[in-house]
Amino acid sequence: MSEKISLTMQVNGQPQQMQVDPRVTLLDALREHLNLTGTKKGCDQGQCGACTVLINGERVLSCLTLAVQANNAQVTSIEGLASAEGELHPVQRCFMENDAFQCGYCTPGQIMSAVACIKEGHAGSEDEIREYMSGNLCRCGAYPHIVDAIKQAAAEMAKESA
Repeated sequence: MSEKISLTMQVNGQPQQMQVDPRVTLLDALREHLNLTGTKKGCDQGQCGACTVLINGERVLSCLTLAVQANNAQVTSIEGLASAEGELHPVQRCFMENDAFQCGYCTPGQIMSAVACIKEGHAGSEDEIREYMSGNLCRCGAYPHIVDAIKQAAAEMAKESA
């Protein structure tokens, strides 16, 4: 068995320290060491997007990212999007308003990817949204509502930043 390593990271704005095996994925560190279970383990092979989180504002598949790669980084999971007062992030609110989920299993990863998609400037058209969200699978087929939610959130966020 490998020696455990010490990691320090900001997770959802809070400093976190943990001792983990060097082979532990960021997904397992979040779920098992920090009890942040909003990030889902779907395929565990980087093919479904359910485990998407942000590291320093960039989307990553946490099932393919070793926890050590997030050492000294800012990690944002679905639990970190809403404000401290409980106000939903515009993407979260728009997903609710557009019924952009059915079973909800993929929703945390969809939302985290949508936040990055908008931030990256890839929400200019439905085709562009579909292309940049293509790494996130929804077995229920809520794609039209997901696209609508992202379009709405992008428009609202553009107004706020103008």
